[in-house]
Amino acid sequence: MVNMMTKKILLAEDDIDDREFFHDFLCNRKDIELLPIVENGDEIIQYLEGLSDVTSLPDVIILDQNMPKRSGLKTLQYLKENERYNHINVVIYSTFADENLTEKSFSLGANSVITKPTNMEGYHKMIDEVFMLG
Repeated sequence: MVNMMTKKILLAEDDIDDREFFHDFLCNRKDIELLPIVENGDEIIQYLEGLSDVTSLPDVIILDQNMPKRSGLKTLQYLKENERYNHINVVIYSTFADENLTEKSFSLGANSVITKPTNMEGYHKMIDEVFMLG
């Protein structure tokens, strides 16, 4: 029997349909714990600042690039510049992940850049990729 470690995943996504897809497609996976989904980068920071115990921090943060208040890249930059959060794997995901977004994301410390999935299979594949991150 394989002992699979559960990963805590935090998503920042401003689109309600995408939030619902993410939750609905992944809520039954036993290898992940979905943390409360937030709507933007400011809410990610508020959520993380509210965690007093570092063992409660997510293992992976998935950031939509195009969010109001604080974009995915700006949130990524904040996380990687903050000693408390810079160890967390961060995935930038976007409807259109071009070479420019990919290069900028990696230069700021992203672990992966993924095009937004459009179906259940795509969401599961995305999470499988997340498990391959360091």
